[in-house]
Amino acid sequence: MPKVGMEPIRRRQLILATMQAIDEAGLADATVARIARHAGVSAGIISHYFGGKDGLMEATMRQILTDLRRAVSERRAEIASNDVRSHLHAVIDGNFDRSQVSQSVSKTWLAFWASSMHRTPLERLQKVNDRRLVSNLSAIFRRVMPLVEARDAAAGLAALIDGLWLRGALDPEGLDVERARRLAYEYVEYQLAQHAADVSTPAADAQASDMTHPVPAEHA
Repeated sequence: MPKVGMEPIRRRQLILATMQAIDEAGLADATVARIARHAGVSAGIISHYFGGKDGLMEATMRQILTDLRRAVSERRAEIASNDVRSHLHAVIDGNFDRSQVSQSVSKTWLAFWASSMHRTPLERLQKVNDRRLVSNLSAIFRRVMPLVEARDAAAGLAALIDGLWLRGALDPEGLDVERARRLAYEYVEYQLAQHAADVSTPAADAQASDMTHPVPAEHA
């Protein structure tokens, strides 16, 4: 992990250089020397701040996960709590945000998933991220369906998001974000259709707001 007091600009510079090196040569050949060359610094700087390549890889994944959480939370921030559909769409859209689907980030994600099976710090990050996604989706689905069904729906949607992302990342032409979102939306519609009477729609929310408030008062 980077030492306390490290300049944020330098930290970001080294993380971007790590992704560039992985994009260029793959994880195995993304050596400290190659990363340092991309960042325009000495290899000793990386060892000083991160303790080596493993520490820098962990910091890189933490930054990507932070970007993912921000992409989702910013989308959900202004959505009414009872608008289940929009909250689910926000989670989907956040996972297919630009910060998660660029070529360099996609290759880093793939390297991270493979490495997490062998490196304990990365394994912990993977488990936390997976649990967060399923937990968030389950909590949203729980607003309109029983707990067991909500957990199943959440597990299914999480698997679909990961699967669509993975197939897109491995496709030479890259991920078709609009198609991936559409397919995930269709899954949401299928699940919500089973509990249609309890699902709030934006139009219904707006109508109710107009009736109760004469003066009119985004994807975690």
